[in-house]
Amino acid sequence: MSPRQITVVGECVADAFTEPANASNELVLRVLPGGGPANTAVALARLGTRARFLARLSGDVFGRLFRAHLEASGVDLADAVPAAEPSTLAVAELDAAGQAAFSFHAQNTADWQWTSGELARADLSGTVCVHTGSLALVREPGGAVVEEFLATAAPRATISIDPNVRPLLVRPEAYRARLARWCGLADILRLSEDDLDLLLPGTPPEQACDLWHAAGVRLVVITLGAGGALASLDGERVRVPAVATRVVDTVGAGDSFTAGLLHHLGARGLLGGRLTDLGLGEVAEACRFATRVAALTCSVAGPNPPWRDQLAQLTSAAGT
Repeated sequence: MSPRQITVVGECVADAFTEPANASNELVLRVLPGGGPANTAVALARLGTRARFLARLSGDVFGRLFRAHLEASGVDLADAVPAAEPSTLAVAELDAAGQAAFSFHAQNTADWQWTSGELARADLSGTVCVHTGSLALVREPGGAVVEEFLATAAPRATISIDPNVRPLLVRPEAYRARLARWCGLADILRLSEDDLDLLLPGTPPEQACDLWHAAGVRLVVITLGAGGALASLDGERVRVPAVATRVVDTVGAGDSFTAGLLHHLGARGLLGGRLTDLGLGEVAEACRFATRVAALTCSVAGPNPPWRDQLAQLTSAAGT
């Protein structure tokens, strides 16, 4: 494992996928541990980065599932908070292309109840990057607390944010109202083309990048599904193609891309500050690595990112 730690803050979600039932009046669910930040922490650890996860883990059946999954992947839970509230549940329906539509059961669940005292106890010594986003950054009462934590961490660590807009739970307007503030805190903003459509409808990706650069963020990466990724570093841009793969579903692909991006930058000593030593060529290389991680995630069911040896096998098979 890399000695340089990345700390991830955010939620765990029980992803329940519908499956064929034996009787017409039954609904069978297959439950997998998920949640954008949790997926990113798992992917980082499996790639070989020291990943510490700040989460509020319920003691219910889903919380025990999360803990076992995270620990089995090598994620450090030393600063995770044992929570009295229940876990968050998302029920996913997949379309023919493997795209998931979610319905959420998230009222008063553990993930959104952060207090300043809980996060103040977190050990950030050795942390070169703090990554967060998704619902824990926008749902109250905890969202404001997570923002405060980012501001506290920024002098010592690179800040990475993935908005991961979930309009069924939080209106896009709430994300838009906070996004300029997030760009002022963040060094890296990674989002999907779906997020872009919800945040800035009808805006070309290049124009969106310029708006977010003006708000303060240095590196913007927009993942475009089969179209690959667009990266913009202070207005200098590069496009990276996607890796061809047989798609089972796309659940967790964006989270895995983010992990691949951060892992690659961290392994080269480019995290820990304001990205002052980062060049566009290194950004392109990191994005190419991240697309391979995302492709492997798409090739299996659910948010199940690859281990480092699986990635090495893919690279060897591709002759790269």
